Amino acid sequence: MQKTIAVTVFISGMVSLAVEMAASRLLGNYFGASNLIWATIIGLILIYLTAGYYLGGAWADKSPRPATFYQILAWAGFTIGLIPLVSRPILRAAANAFDGLQLGAMIGAFAAVLILFSIPVTLLGTASPFAVRLSLQDSRQAGSVAGRIYAISTLGSFVGTFLPGLVLIPLIGTYRTFLAFSMILILTALAGLWIAAGWRKVAVLGWMPIVIIGLWFFGLGGGDKDSQGMIFETESAYNYIQVIQQDGYTILRLNEGQGMHSMYHPTQLNYFGPWEQVLVAPFFNSAPYGVEQVKSMAIVGLAAGTTARQASLVYPDIQIDGIEIDPKIVAAARTYFDMNEPNLNVIIQDGRFALANSPNRYDIISVDAYRPPYIPWHMTTREFFQIVYDHLEDDGAMAINVGRAPSDRRLIEALVGTIKSVFPSVYVMDLPNSFNSIVFASRQPTGVENLQQNFAALVQQPQTPALLLDTMAITLTNLQPTPQSDTVFTDDLTSIEWLTNDLVMDFFTSSEMEGIQP
Repeated sequence: MQKTIAVTVFISGMVSLAVEMAASRLLGNYFGASNLIWATIIGLILIYLTAGYYLGGAWADKSPRPATFYQILAWAGFTIGLIPLVSRPILRAAANAFDGLQLGAMIGAFAAVLILFSIPVTLLGTASPFAVRLSLQDSRQAGSVAGRIYAISTLGSFVGTFLPGLVLIPLIGTYRTFLAFSMILILTALAGLWIAAGWRKVAVLGWMPIVIIGLWFFGLGGGDKDSQGMIFETESAYNYIQVIQQDGYTILRLNEGQGMHSMYHPTQLNYFGPWEQVLVAPFFNSAPYGVEQVKSMAIVGLAAGTTARQASLVYPDIQIDGIEIDPKIVAAARTYFDMNEPNLNVIIQDGRFALANSPNRYDIISVDAYRPPYIPWHMTTREFFQIVYDHLEDDGAMAINVGRAPSDRRLIEALVGTIKSVFPSVYVMDLPNSFNSIVFASRQPTGVENLQQNFAALVQQPQTPALLLDTMAITLTNLQPTPQSDTVFTDDLTSIEWLTNDLVMDFFTSSEMEGIQP
């Protein structure tokens, strides 16, 4: 019996952490993966476990029988399996609310789904104190017994930390990951119940795995979201990925679905978005500066390759290193976005790591790995921008796509302050009809007059691509004064998450939402 209890404790520990990891992914697909979302999930899971520890200790003293222990865990496993079925309509409503910027509905859906975790996680929390009570034969060994039980549970939690994100979610999806761990826990509990109390007790709960099997095959029909025009969806270790077709355009959307990460049209290349603005970056150098001088580019955050396609047209001799952390995005890009340029070298790695370890220097480095409104902090620091600076040619330039609130420019100001601690010249333009700004930085001291002079010269050259001229005109028209900021984010200290969370909440609770069309 002691070995059976030990195995059960290991499995319950594994499932408890697996549920937490899967919960972050379940909610991240709809509400984003900010530190605020993570903190809320972790905090509430800990509260539920705390309740389970307290309840389990009292329950074990009242009914110190193995049969009770295994019945509790069977119900924990079964209620875990209900989470994907019950949460799907709530989360679909949340996705529609997010598209419509309906804050109240979003918060309600978020809270409702988190409440769904209260019963299974609380029941899971009873496992360790119950197991300690069942394993304790001599009060003089209470410390060693408790230590052994919690050690076994923690080892299970270690396994449960890695299995969902690295194996099961990319393989079978978030919803079936819940079902898989539900089935594992149910079968473990029923096996223990058989050993402890015989098959009659098992027969009473034998319907549970049958229901989970039914949910696996019949309970999760349709897509995770009901976005209009969706032609493809999948999950990876990093993202929930959607491909949508609207009015002849193919669009890449990730996770909560705010923002278009890439766009494709078979006969058009100018989307009047942030992608083509990268092409302008080197023309802040002294005139005359021609398209033939741009030979190389790195794109940190390749996504589905919109910028790469545009750069290949404007700069015919360019070689591009496209860095993208998610291989499933790359696969979708090749299938739906025709990302098959022969001059594009795709590197599947974290953007900062790949750039830091690249042996190459580039004429342009585009940083488009920010996922509005949340930003990976390690790509906002002085140390990161020093890596960018070191990998630019002597006349190289950087362009960064940054999200912002309509009347709150604190994020832009903080990034400009950090970039200016490395680069001698920094410029900002606001993309019309969007919440995007492009921050340019040049390795050499440059000036806006250089961009004006280069634009005037290129207009006189009939071979200059219209895409480049149109984009330069938009840049010149929408340049903003470069803000003065003493903020410098470092690897040791950055408040980027705090700042973005504040911006999001201010935006949703302000009058600026009125009249905004999603």
